[in-house]
Amino acid sequence: MTASTANGRRFREFKMPDVGEGLTEAEILKWYVNVGDTVSDGQVVCEVETAKAAVELPIPFDGVVHELRFPEGTTVDVGQVIIAVDTAPGSGPVAGEPAAPAAVPAEPEAPAAPERQAVLVGYGAAPSSTKRRPRKAAAQPFSVTAAVQAELNGHTAAAPAPAAVPTVPAPIAPEPAAQAASGGRPLAKPPVRKLAKDLGVDLAAVVPTGTDGVVTREDVHAAATARTAPAPAAEEPAAVAAVAEAPAAGARETRIPVKGVRKATAQAMVASAFTAPHVTEFVTVDVTRTMKLVQKLKDDPDMAGLRVNPLLLVAKALLVAIKRNPDVNAAWDEDNQEIVRKHYVNLGIAAATPRGLIVPNIKDADAKTLPELSAALSELVTTAREGKTGPAAMSGGTVTITNVGVFGIDTGTPILNPGEAAILAFGAVKLQPWVHKGKVKPRHVTTLALSFDHRLVDGELGSKVLADIAAVLENPQRLITWG
Repeated sequence: MTASTANGRRFREFKMPDVGEGLTEAEILKWYVNVGDTVSDGQVVCEVETAKAAVELPIPFDGVVHELRFPEGTTVDVGQVIIAVDTAPGSGPVAGEPAAPAAVPAEPEAPAAPERQAVLVGYGAAPSSTKRRPRKAAAQPFSVTAAVQAELNGHTAAAPAPAAVPTVPAPIAPEPAAQAASGGRPLAKPPVRKLAKDLGVDLAAVVPTGTDGVVTREDVHAAATARTAPAPAAEEPAAVAAVAEAPAAGARETRIPVKGVRKATAQAMVASAFTAPHVTEFVTVDVTRTMKLVQKLKDDPDMAGLRVNPLLLVAKALLVAIKRNPDVNAAWDEDNQEIVRKHYVNLGIAAATPRGLIVPNIKDADAKTLPELSAALSELVTTAREGKTGPAAMSGGTVTITNVGVFGIDTGTPILNPGEAAILAFGAVKLQPWVHKGKVKPRHVTTLALSFDHRLVDGELGSKVLADIAAVLENPQRLITWG
């Protein structure tokens, strides 16, 4: 963060921070402010995506946005200035002040605001703080980056027309009075603001039903459904094609840039596959009793309001197996040529998100009761789906579960999460003919696969761990006798 002074004006610059774990760059996903907007200390001004996750950046001072150095979609190195703020906007113009950043397309200035600089082509004004003043300029051109991200998030499939609707122009002159009468900007959480942008809904026109006048997801969906003026059909393909390279008629290829979480995942998986000697073992097991226990737990008053599913009991079975075979919960220290055994279990759950595969983990999962583990799993999944998983949640994992069964897959050979010794793949549970008590009967059956680092885990240890997991799922009363 730097500052400069000219003609009584003081400009402060905000640099791209290191948002966690020594990351060297981040991509600007979206700007929440434009040139000429008032910002306050702690207000979120943009969202960036690192190799770990999407993170919102608050600005640490008050003032008026003087310059946005980079457009959306730009990857910026840590330490580079991304925004400049005028902390004394009433001090008059600055001689020789540049009209606009070279990287940002300019638009005509509003007649009522002669000092306004060209603004960034993007989402338009979308503050996360109610202290921010309303936009002065006319509506911004629609951001093709916004359209592409909405499509990746799956919103265009559900609402194809609104997803690519440009921001609705707001009147310039009456806006301050209207905002003053309504008490300021509408209140909404960041995920709700993002949903509104994806659906092309103006939050100011949404009737809030949440506590203290907060706009909810349901309010946004209701507003999107009630809209009667869809965008012209020709505008959506043109906007998306510019960046997403949507295939034209007869196109034979589509190229998609690999960056952010997807790029980091690819690099990590290659490093893991060619560094750790992988071994994978499989076992097919009758989980009929576990499926019955799942149903009983759903009806248990002590589990009311909690998410109960087979993955919960698979996670508990893995934790029991680790307790019985603690050597599997370890890491390889290449620099010191040491095996580091962990006396805690940070249980990772592989999650597929619109930005790619991430593996957040439940800290100290081995110390949690079944209800606590269920609540932690539910929170982990919800946060991942909303794209709000932070870097801290994805660091320090010791062992991972990947639930390929949700896609109807029997099993696979999972690649280790870097720094971990084992990963368990949980396949689909299917009703199959099975020999039970000497007779062929329909039983619920699944296949488990355990990949492990053979430097840390030999065949005997890996087999014991997998056999213990299968034994617990076949007869879940072992959760009590072994746990």
